[in-house]
Amino acid sequence: MAITFQNQNIHFVLKQKVRIKKWLTKVIQQKGKSPGQINFVFTNDDELLIFNQRYLQHNTYTDIITFDSSEKAILNGDIIISIERVNANAIKFGIEFNEELSRVMVHGVLHLLGLKDKTSKNKKEMRLMEAWALSLLQKVK
Repeated sequence: MAITFQNQNIHFVLKQKVRIKKWLTKVIQQKGKSPGQINFVFTNDDELLIFNQRYLQHNTYTDIITFDSSEKAILNGDIIISIERVNANAIKFGIEFNEELSRVMVHGVLHLLGLKDKTSKNKKEMRLMEAWALSLLQKVK
């Protein structure tokens, strides 16, 4: 099992890495799965746009793209996050950067767990699950 964090074309320091790994592992295990190799890649808007265009044929900026390579109950995947977009959204929503980053990170993990967010019903379920997962973060030291 390995949850890793790396940067691509951006200088960013993720705070509380050990706590975040424990939290994400708890979220995954509470849903009856196990973490395999989950790679978080922090980048900028332009780099994430390239991924979005190349792999999803979307010509829009986004905060996150999740590439799922899970096998049965073992979650594996790459979660690419634009730190610029996360920061812009935190300002837009009037919340702290770290709160928005945590929400986006667990959003990617929830995708690996099989949740979707294309329909309004799916989006509502995703928001509820994000809130549940964020409540678990408060309990992790």
